[in-house]
Amino acid sequence: MPVNGGVVVNGRVCIDNETCETCTLVKALGRGQRGRGRGTSEVTTCLGKLVGSAHLACDYAAVEVTSTDRPGLLSEIAAVLTELGCQVLCAQAWTHNSIAAIVLYLLDGSTRAPITEADRLANIERQVNIVVEAHHVPGHRRWVKAGGPTPGRVHTERRLHQLLYEAGDYEAGPPPPPVDANLEAFRGQNLPLWASSATAMTKTRVSIDSWKERGYSVVNIQSRDRPKLLFDTVCTMTDMDYAVFHATMGSHGPLAVQEYYIQDMYGCTLECEMEKQKITRCLAAAVERRVSHGLRLEISGRDRPGLLSDITRVLRENSVSLTRAECATRGERATMTLYVTTASGVGDVDTKRVVASVEEELGEGIKVAVISGALAALNRSSSNNDVKSARITTAGGGAARSKSTTSVTASFGSLLWSHIERLSNNFGSISS
Repeated sequence: MPVNGGVVVNGRVCIDNETCETCTLVKALGRGQRGRGRGTSEVTTCLGKLVGSAHLACDYAAVEVTSTDRPGLLSEIAAVLTELGCQVLCAQAWTHNSIAAIVLYLLDGSTRAPITEADRLANIERQVNIVVEAHHVPGHRRWVKAGGPTPGRVHTERRLHQLLYEAGDYEAGPPPPPVDANLEAFRGQNLPLWASSATAMTKTRVSIDSWKERGYSVVNIQSRDRPKLLFDTVCTMTDMDYAVFHATMGSHGPLAVQEYYIQDMYGCTLECEMEKQKITRCLAAAVERRVSHGLRLEISGRDRPGLLSDITRVLRENSVSLTRAECATRGERATMTLYVTTASGVGDVDTKRVVASVEEELGEGIKVAVISGALAALNRSSSNNDVKSARITTAGGGAARSKSTTSVTASFGSLLWSHIERLSNNFGSISS
């Protein structure tokens, strides 16, 4: 409980001041909790990061799609939306195990106002469903839904996890291997983060053990370190109705290590072998969904109706397929981060031809940058707010704070979990 402007940290009262990172973050989270909803202000913490909740999910119409992945899927959906007079304000698309999940936020292309008419939304859903159904593999799960502005809509990236989970993307392939307790496979390997051998070395591993004396199941995850890793694993466990009571995170070079002490919704440990196999598969899928495959293209230009449709059409005409996409507008500018491969999945993308085709088709106002895997890895590893190691607990006392380990009690832990979606856009990788 705050006392004279302070907060409780590790069972003691810490007076709030600008030099205490934990106090400032607790204060920011608490302020957001009291002012939740539209108009929630962004808060700059003492770490220099901007914390705030995006309003796109609540203020605009949204189209959700889950379907069998195929080249040109996003392009065809964007083209139909353009024909229906819609402008894509923001879009994200993930692919995993031959399943694609897409979320698009729309406004009216002529008035730039939110789309709220029920008849129009029903027609949008019907036309998009026709596109998806045309090449959908029979027997596979399919989902198309268009809805108007909705208060309290789920965070976009969390929704993508939910869509892929509901589509059963975790069911394909063999189960993940168990963790390597001694980390022997990772010691003495001074390989660069982008090296292919390092990628194979840090294949996602998941194990579940029981700590019956304390009533917990202990989940251990070893994977390649990357931004938003904590967000992905915690959201997945939460959506599967597991409660996290304690958590420990750390890093060993390119390897990220996570340990969670959990119970199911009834306060019990995981005893059923089938249940354990399911959660190990789901956590491995949650880690791997955001892993980017292919060449990264950064495209920016003046926003206009049909821009996403035109760019994805040019890529499709050049036999390029999207594996992941993030598109957004900032003022009058549109920015896109696209990960692309050849349509066949074999060979390398002809970068010069693709860039030239996009710039020639869309004019000089469009800028295209190609970012190699090496540069992307360096950008991630140089994040100023990466976490080397942390321990979080939602109950009981805590150890004293040190340089490498942080433990906080319920006053901070509950706030962190309830606001993890707000913070997700600011998470760096675990290692620095």
